[in-house]
Amino acid sequence: MNWRAFRLHEMHKRIDEALRAEQRHTVPNPFEIMRLKKLKLALKDRLAALARTPRRV
Repeated sequence: MNWRAFRLHEMHKRIDEALRAEQRHTVPNPFEIMRLKKLKLALKDRLAALARTPRRV
């Protein structure tokens, strides 16, 4: 795993934790949940694109 993939995985994990924390609130903010889900999906797409690119040695 290269450094870019590692950083994207770390960001994905932090966004997931923030999303879970927001959902645990008594009155969760639906706009914040939507924003976090979009960020998480964008990171997932970037990871998938990175996995599709051929590796340079």
